[in-house]
Amino acid sequence: MTTKTEKKAEPPKQIEKNTQQYSCQIILEKTTFDKAEDRNLPTDAFNVTYTVDGKDHLDVTRSEKMANVFDMYYDKYGAGSVKSINYGCGTIRPNLWNVKAPERKKRKRRPRIDE
Repeated sequence: MTTKTEKKAEPPKQIEKNTQQYSCQIILEKTTFDKAEDRNLPTDAFNVTYTVDGKDHLDVTRSEKMANVFDMYYDKYGAGSVKSINYGCGTIRPNLWNVKAPERKKRKRRPRIDE
C-alpha cells in the first residue's frame, strides 16, 4: 500500500488583477494613518484596512462604490483579509482632483507711441 501525502494548496496571498475591472484606483498603498487623513484627497476615496500575513495595512482607494473596493481587495488578498472600509477625509471634488491649472499665456504689449 502506498500512502499519499496530501498537500493543501494555499491560495496565493496577492493575485494581481486589473484595477480597471473594478473601476478602482489605489492612491496610497500601505500608508500611515496620518497620510490617509490628508484633506487634499478626493471625496470619493476610501480608507481600506486589511491584513496580509498577520500584518495590518492601510490603503487609500478611489471608487464610486464601496462594494467595488471590497470586491477588489477580496479577490486580491483572499477571504478574511479586509478588516474595514471607511470614508476618507478628502475635501476635493473628484473631477478637480489631480488636475493641473492651465498655463496662462503672457499678453503681448503694444509698443507705446509717444507724440
